[in-house]
Amino acid sequence: MDLLKMGQDLLGDKLGDAGGIMDALSGLTSGEGFDVGAIADKLKEGGLGDQVTSWLGDGENAAVSADDMTNALGADKVSEMASKLGVDSSSAAETLSQAVPALMDKMSSGGNFLEGLTSGNPMDMAKNLFK
Repeated sequence: MDLLKMGQDLLGDKLGDAGGIMDALSGLTSGEGFDVGAIADKLKEGGLGDQVTSWLGDGENAAVSADDMTNALGADKVSEMASKLGVDSSSAAETLSQAVPALMDKMSSGGNFLEGLTSGNPMDMAKNLFK
């Protein structure tokens, strides 16, 4: 199972442009490349700590609204992502509110990200999944 491909598919199905998804997600944080750990940290800092904890845990995922996702990540970051994908900001935020919890849930177990899957080269992240 390629988690990055799954993430692309989750977002691509909603937004219609899987090719630019990872690049767009990379822009949600100030670091280089796709870093789901940094996205989780940013969401926690933005007031979604309880939701992020539920996504990383083994129970049910707490829901998050598009508005909460925009407030936590920053309207400018969501707008930038939407622009990269050629969609409006509200569509991007709605998709993030559905896809990010599912992606984090699949990339974690027992409240923590699976080792080697949080940041860096996407190919290395995928390889680490099969170790």
